[in-house]
Amino acid sequence: MADQVSTGQTSKPSGAGRSVRLLDDLDRLILSELIRDARTSIRSLAERVHISRANAYVRVDRLVADGVITGFTAQIDHERAGLGTSAYVSLSIEQNSWREVSARLGRLLYVEHVSMLGADFDVLVLVRAPDNAALRDLVLDRIQAIPGVQTTRTWLVFDELQGPGADWS
Repeated sequence: MADQVSTGQTSKPSGAGRSVRLLDDLDRLILSELIRDARTSIRSLAERVHISRANAYVRVDRLVADGVITGFTAQIDHERAGLGTSAYVSLSIEQNSWREVSARLGRLLYVEHVSMLGADFDVLVLVRAPDNAALRDLVLDRIQAIPGVQTTRTWLVFDELQGPGADWS
């Protein structure tokens, strides 16, 4: 993305994995600053990216209106929040059941993220649970009981890093 040049044109919205709008360097810099601190004021944001407050307001409003920014969130220390056990759970599912499976997964306690994949398995779920017993209950009693789920495989997360990929500049 860093070597794309903005022409002011947008590409057609055509599904997952496709960009709707080409972001310019200033948009990416604004996104990096908001990722670093979503609570920053527009005045501080403008100062950090060296633009006027009016320009910062317009840029952020456009990024929100275009759906590039979909919300402003807090970063959570999962251990301190009582969710010290993290795992990735892969699922193989019946091919015609993905809508129902993904809907049910999205309603389960401790499920943080669900991705539909083109891989050796069909679904990857990020789980944050209080302990191994809650993880076991979630996988063996709840996820495996969803109609359409054929098999699961669980990877326990030992540690996590926040990499530079979150930096849009």
